[in-house]
Amino acid sequence: MKTRNILLLILVVGMSVNTYAQNKKRYKINTVAFYNLENLFDTINDPKKFDERSPLMEMSAKERGQVYPKKIKNMARVISEIGVDPKFSKNSPAVIGVCEVENKDVLHDLINDPQLRDKDYDIIHFNSPDERSIDVALLYQKKLFKPTNYSSHELILQNPNTKKRNFTRDQLLVSGKLEGELMHFIVNHWPSRSGGEARSRPGRVAAAQLTKKIVDSLQTADPYAKIVIMGDLNDDPFNVSVKKVLNAKEDKEDVELKGIYNPMMNMSKKGMGTLAYRDALNIFDQMMFTKPFIDKDFSSFKIFKTGIYNPTYMTNKKGRYKGYPKRSFVGATWTSGYSDHFPVYTYLIKEVTN
Repeated sequence: MKTRNILLLILVVGMSVNTYAQNKKRYKINTVAFYNLENLFDTINDPKKFDERSPLMEMSAKERGQVYPKKIKNMARVISEIGVDPKFSKNSPAVIGVCEVENKDVLHDLINDPQLRDKDYDIIHFNSPDERSIDVALLYQKKLFKPTNYSSHELILQNPNTKKRNFTRDQLLVSGKLEGELMHFIVNHWPSRSGGEARSRPGRVAAAQLTKKIVDSLQTADPYAKIVIMGDLNDDPFNVSVKKVLNAKEDKEDVELKGIYNPMMNMSKKGMGTLAYRDALNIFDQMMFTKPFIDKDFSSFKIFKTGIYNPTYMTNKKGRYKGYPKRSFVGATWTSGYSDHFPVYTYLIKEVTN
């Protein structure tokens, strides 16, 4: 009943950037999000990296110089609008995990785009050993989130045939205080389905095991730790990596202490998707939460609503790919699109008593 009352309250009351009020009660709301930026590479060909896997590297220097600022502008537009809804919030994400970025330089260009500059985002990023030279990172509004600790966690995989290492993305753990409340964010980009789902499955199982290890370490220190797992998992919510290894639950009532809730499971059952894989919609981009985020006491931040951000302008309007994300590149051709993934987001809400 309390959750329903809060929903009605949000629908009828005008809000400031991240607060709303009625009678003598006030509430705060912040958006947390994740977005795969689809090959956000710079224009410089570094022979020490695998830049030839970037569509930009197949273009002339002149073309790269024209396409890159357009790509930055498109990514900045999307981020500036995630979570912005007159019914809920007027602010872009307080915290957003991203993946498929080449380096910190492209992130600096992104957060300094005019569409984001006034948000005063900062960056947490580590270079990873990925064979495509792509990394994960966390962006955060400095006025809302204060990092206290952050670390990169290496995922070591071995090719079962050659016994050589398969280099992939590290996982990023960022701990900090969102408006004074301690939270932990794990940003992921699990191994792809190259070679097929079954053949590549062990890599994602290993990635899930690493994520679970990070979660376990945080919960050993504090069983009530508020942890957000986010990322492009290259698996759906009901695949073994998520459902079995992480033991994520579809229903809040089934989540025990130290358990994990996955709202994307219900979305998957409804046929929703964040990308198209082999001509079918999938939810590879996911956000999951530990139990303290789903308690009914709104004296601290709790999940209010989780969704997929897929406005019309980011979506193909017709043809074979109607309803799919309008991607930036098809091969080495710039499409003027955005990404081959839709972002995912959640609203965190709490009651303010003073």
